[in-house]
Amino acid sequence: MNSLIIEGSPKTPNINFDGDEGSFLISGRSIPENSLDFYKPIIEWLDTYINEPKEATIVNIRLEYFNTSSSKCLLDVFKKLEVIFKRGQKVGINWYYEADDEDMLEAGEDYQSIIKIPFTMIEEE
Repeated sequence: MNSLIIEGSPKTPNINFDGDEGSFLISGRSIPENSLDFYKPIIEWLDTYINEPKEATIVNIRLEYFNTSSSKCLLDVFKKLEVIFKRGQKVGINWYYEADDEDMLEAGEDYQSIIKIPFTMIEEE
């Protein structure tokens, strides 16, 4: 399966979804002018991936900041991944946050309470 790579900007995150490895990364800041437009190709790519996922899918979230509209789009991404998990495939989400960033930790915990995929909270210095 093809990879999805979107180069980040000051307002949009880096996206590196490797379909062959089942390794996904979202990093940087997510404050695009239009979150739905930005995340649309990601959701479409996941629609294809969920039909033939890898045995294990690992998602690394390394966001510095995201706005409210991005939070809904991230939830949509996680819901696509939840479909794979509910089918019995292995899916894990690594949620990285800086040691002094309570808001990012709480955001990860909020997603963890909504989405039925194993989350690992990883504190970074």
